Formats: sequence, structure tokens, C-alpha cells
Amino acid sequence: MSDWIKAARLRTLPLSLSGIIMGAFIAKWRLYGEGETWDWKIFALALVVTLLYQVLSNYANDYGDGVKGTDAKRASEAEARAVASGKITAKQMRNAVILFSILSFVATIALLYVAFIPKYMNEFYIFIGLGVASILAAIGYTVGKKPYGYMGLGDIFVFIFFGLVSVCGSYFLFTKSFSWDMLLPGTAIGMMSMAVLNLNNMRDIESDKLSGKNSFALRIGFKNAMIYEMILLQLPLILILMFLGVNGFFQTQNYYVFIVMILLLPLMKLRRKIMAVKNPRELDPFLKQVGIMTFVMAVLTAFGLNFFH
Repeated sequence: MSDWIKAARLRTLPLSLSGIIMGAFIAKWRLYGEGETWDWKIFALALVVTLLYQVLSNYANDYGDGVKGTDAKRASEAEARAVASGKITAKQMRNAVILFSILSFVATIALLYVAFIPKYMNEFYIFIGLGVASILAAIGYTVGKKPYGYMGLGDIFVFIFFGLVSVCGSYFLFTKSFSWDMLLPGTAIGMMSMAVLNLNNMRDIESDKLSGKNSFALRIGFKNAMIYEMILLQLPLILILMFLGVNGFFQTQNYYVFIVMILLLPLMKLRRKIMAVKNPRELDPFLKQVGIMTFVMAVLTAFGLNFFH
């Protein structure tokens, strides 16, 4: 059981929860202002769905990289990866991917049933399509003949699904509407998620070169990937500030909504530490730190908007 838990890579879960928290609690704030109710059941089911998607993605990545021999070339990570180390067989992991695909789909149906049935049938079917796309994206990063993670497209997919779909989609589940300003927090979460992926790819840049995994970091080189990383970590708080601005908070006395800005200094310190790294292997601890920073950003934004009415 411990091998399965390690393969699930629990340190990635805060990142996957961030988009749901951001979208759901912005919806809660907006519904409160309109005198409407916020359904906690939708939130609980959305958390279950995103956790299942994340575990599915991690198992699929373990399986895909394992059968392609990518993990075997990673000196520091091969022991932790279940299929590459032989702790879990490729067949067992493939079966786990199938199981979690089914569980993810069933949980998605349950979530969308609660959110949309019976009044919003068109939205129900559209979100079924999004759910299937999310499951296929979770699997397709490393699995198949042409996995998109091996073609340098991982950043785009992470931005779309961890950022825009997660934040704007969860917002829609509650409000049954789309608001253009939601692209700002959606982009913020998406960029932080891309920062985690880019750190991962920078760390593995040498082994990926040997295995033919042409990640975006490998394509542009370590130095440019570091510049790219700094941009990804610089912009999200600015985007959140813009979101608060377009919603009129600069004209109010409700300065508590800006509590998320306390992350300015920790993020600045984190960027400096990452920039000081010369050996790609030394980037590994920062993956968890950026993931937690993303989670805290979402929680503080939610807290500032909702708990000082």
C-alpha cells in the first residue's frame, strides 16, 4: 500500500485543489452579493473529482515514463517512481490507471448531476465533454505513441486544465454563468501550475535529453527556462490584484481583501533561491514549495473575499 501512496505523489495534491478553491469561493462571494445560495455539496464533489484526476495523472505519468524507460535514466527519481523501480508492475499500474479513469468519470457524473440536473441539461452535456477531455489529458501526458508531454506541449495543457478549466469551470458550476474577469485568477493559477511543471522539467533536463522527452524546458534550454520560470512566478499576484481592481476594491475601505498580497515577500524570496540554483537536481524541493504557495494564494484570496463581509 505504501508504494501506491508514494506513486500517488501526494505533494502534488495542494496544487490540484487550488483552482477549485479559487473558482468556488469567488463564486461564493459573488452569489452572496446577489443574495443567492452557495451549494457546499458541489464544492465537496468538485474536490473529490479533482483529487481523482490528480491521482490518475500521477499514476498515468508513472506508467508512461516507466514503460518508455524515461524514469530509468533519472538517477535521483528512479527509486521513487514505482514502475521504473519495479515496486509496482507495469500491468498493475495500467490497471490502476483504468480504475481511476472509471472512478474519475463516475465522480464527474455525480458532480454534474448535482450541479446541473434538471434545469441545465445543455451545460450538463458540455461539462461531460470537459470531464472526458480532462481524463484524456491526464492520461495523454506520457501515455500513448505520441504523448504531448514528450512534444513540449505539457505547459499548454497544464495552463488550460489546472488554470482556466479548474477555476472558470468550478465558478460556472455554482453560478451557471461565465464572467470574463474570471480569466484573471484562472490565468494566475494556470501560471503557478506551469511554474511547477517547468521546475520539474528543468530538474530532469539532462535525463529527458537522454530519453527523448522533449519538454519545453529542454527545447529552450536551462537558462531560458529559468527566465521563463521567473516570469511565471512574477505575474500571478499581479493578475489577482487586477481581478480585485476590476471588481472595485480599490474604491472601498475593504482592504482585508488584499490579504493575499502578503505573499509578495515569500514569493520574492522563493524566486531568488530558485535563480541561485546551478545544478538542476537541486530544484526538486522547490516543486513542493511552489505548489503550497499556489494553494495558499487560492486560500487567502478566498478568505479575503468571503470572511469579512
